Amino acid sequence: MRALSPLQQYGIITANNWAFTVTDGALRMLVVFHFLQLGYTTLEIAFLFIFYEFFGILTNLYGGWLGARFGLKLTLWIGTLLQIGALLLLVPVADTWPKGLSVVWVMVAQAISGIAKDLEKMSAKSAIRVVVPETPDDHARGEQQLFRWVAILTGAKNGLKGLGFFVGGLLLYAVGFNKAVIVMAAWLALAFLVTLLLPRDIGRMKTKPAFKALFSKSEGINVLSLARFFLFGARDVWFVVALPVFLQTTLGWRFWEVGGFMGLWVIGYGIVQGSVPSLRRAWGQTSPPGPSAVQFWAALLTVIPALMAITLWREVGNPALTVVVGLAVFGVVFAMNSSIHSYMVLAYTDAESVSLNVGFYYMANAAGRLLGTLLSGWLFLQGGLQACLWCSTLLVGLAALVSLRLPSPRSLQTAAS
Repeated sequence: MRALSPLQQYGIITANNWAFTVTDGALRMLVVFHFLQLGYTTLEIAFLFIFYEFFGILTNLYGGWLGARFGLKLTLWIGTLLQIGALLLLVPVADTWPKGLSVVWVMVAQAISGIAKDLEKMSAKSAIRVVVPETPDDHARGEQQLFRWVAILTGAKNGLKGLGFFVGGLLLYAVGFNKAVIVMAAWLALAFLVTLLLPRDIGRMKTKPAFKALFSKSEGINVLSLARFFLFGARDVWFVVALPVFLQTTLGWRFWEVGGFMGLWVIGYGIVQGSVPSLRRAWGQTSPPGPSAVQFWAALLTVIPALMAITLWREVGNPALTVVVGLAVFGVVFAMNSSIHSYMVLAYTDAESVSLNVGFYYMANAAGRLLGTLLSGWLFLQGGLQACLWCSTLLVGLAALVSLRLPSPRSLQTAAS
């Protein structure tokens, strides 16, 4: 059988990642709305996602090591199959179950889903570093291509996650919780079949990494990971639980309207994320982004949740307009941050150790999501959406401060020389 070209490998990895992402976004909306219908509080709903985020931390840490030792094809397979299993595990969940049983059952399913999501994401992102064609005669062109391929993968992925939010709300409305998870499991099974074509040893290190190699020794990876921790905590502290509940309970939106709105937001966010290389070229920035770009966009992002919180506190105008406009602006700036982050983590590493470094980086990402999810449920009970927005402001500010310590990647120094 003829070996797949780098572009063909990239296409297979991206297709699997996109199909997976739709189910991940849909499952999030299904769980939030289904249990909100059953009378659960925002804090109780947040607890349903604890294992999802907690096991994501462990998965990113150990998944990078597994990918380096056994290849990214294996970790991609495991992630996809585990997500199918998590969806099927939710099929028997019934409204008549005792609350304690429902919570434990869904937390276990979410734990499996969290492991699956982060294995799949780590594998897909790491594989991009591996399959980007080498350009030893023009290093700058190679870095630009890496930036473009990463932006396409992550931008489209987040757009499809937004589609998943809408699909989740629509499926809950149309066929109910149990049939919805069956439909998604069947969809993902088809996506799994495509990955059988990938090379067996993609991403495998020539030298088997020791277990102590789990923790990154790179200053750039460490600093960027800490900034990522605060950045994604700042997003999820108001987006994951507080925002959909605020739209449904305070503004009176219906489930499919909330799912549709949040879906459109994430789709728009993904479009911006995928367009970052083109936007930078339009602004006259032809070289790949560096630490200064991370610092600028993080500082700008700090202002947005603060202005939203002040507007809601002072009751200036329509609260729905404040949330819609504020969320749109937040999405654009956050997308710039996230896209540049996704490139920078690969710029700080090489193809040989990419899964180890990317796994460590996304461990910090998952830890930030866990912090944000828990704070989202608790702060909304204490002070509503305003409290969540003030906390978001603080966390983005910390991300901006941490990013001041970012070194310049060697790849950018090489490209400039």
